[in-house]
Amino acid sequence: MSEMKIDDLVINLNAPEKEERLGALQELKKLIDEKKIESPETGSDVNNHIHTTFSFSPYSPTKAVFEAWKAGLCTAGIIDHDSVGGVREFAEAGKIMNFPTTSGFELRSTHSHTAIGMRKTNNPDQGGISYLTFHGLPATVIPNVEEFLKPVHKARDERNRKMCANLNNLLGFDMDYDRDVATLSQSKYGGSVTERHLLFAVAKRMVLEHGKGEALISYLKGLITLDPKVEKYLSDTQSIFYEYDLMGALKADLVEKFYVPANEIECPKMENCIKFADENGIIVTYAYLGDIGQSVTGDKKAAKFEDEFLDELIETVVGLGFKAISYMPSRNTRAQLLRIRALCEKYNLLQVSGEDINSPRQKFICESLRDPLFSNLLDTTWLLIEQEKAAAEDINNSFPKLKLSLEEKFKFYEKWR
Repeated sequence: MSEMKIDDLVINLNAPEKEERLGALQELKKLIDEKKIESPETGSDVNNHIHTTFSFSPYSPTKAVFEAWKAGLCTAGIIDHDSVGGVREFAEAGKIMNFPTTSGFELRSTHSHTAIGMRKTNNPDQGGISYLTFHGLPATVIPNVEEFLKPVHKARDERNRKMCANLNNLLGFDMDYDRDVATLSQSKYGGSVTERHLLFAVAKRMVLEHGKGEALISYLKGLITLDPKVEKYLSDTQSIFYEYDLMGALKADLVEKFYVPANEIECPKMENCIKFADENGIIVTYAYLGDIGQSVTGDKKAAKFEDEFLDELIETVVGLGFKAISYMPSRNTRAQLLRIRALCEKYNLLQVSGEDINSPRQKFICESLRDPLFSNLLDTTWLLIEQEKAAAEDINNSFPKLKLSLEEKFKFYEKWR
């Protein structure tokens, strides 16, 4: 088997149609079984927060599974914004690779009516709105989730069109939303269109008008504050990540200039999200961000978020019915991590993690999770996989419905491993 043939198959993991993507993966799996493709060393690394082309990512669900396997992960999970359109494909790809997977989605929710009010939590773009992640999605309830997300998609589409118009006015462009933005997404297959898609369309347009390198950098400096690290990236005109790096720079500094606030249809009330998750056997988490100094991914400004009122925030979300908190060890200081973990232990909350992957520069492995302090987060990922199986058999076996202590739930799910 030639290297060119293997390369072609890898490229086809991002083909336009799901059947072609999965077919390419089946061919690659045959080559792996025949030892024509070397298998990676696999340890205990996990990542249950990988974005795909069904929100914003360079990876289709099929390619995400292959890249996770190639990186040496022992399991992986799909999380897309406002979408479960890629969940079935991700699970199918996992079966082809004999690679355990877990599924979920991410959604913004309003808390403006709670004790937290309009304060900024984990959402850099809008106060009164928080990101939630939904994990351990049983396959049997996917149709319910799709129905739940329909009004979210409609409201987001209306807002995206307004933001596209704002961008045109701001930059003097004539981008057409359906032609230039939506076509970058999987929206016709149930995927979402996000601010990143808008900015990726802008990045493509800027490269078309200014080229790559000094002319573009000069233009950008008149528009945004350009991080020195990103400027170095953009000086490399041969970089295969060029448009992603440009999009990241724009996201860090341009969003506030064209952003249209999301409403309560697009961002349902927290208690409604919890009720839906509990009824459908899904584990919903408040996603802790914490104050940011130097952004790991380069797409967020240094800013204060929840830390000044974290105790009050966690008390509020627990009172609303949250049973889990998610956080990312690579994105916070030791002090921040110890504090959020202590609050989880105080309220007996499940601790969930995963390094969100949406850029080709990111590694699939989060090396911070190798710290023995975070071994519980590895255990949680297996619990998510096990609870999906258990809840698919009987919704009363789901994490939200089991009337057991947290420790007893971990023991309960071992039988499904």
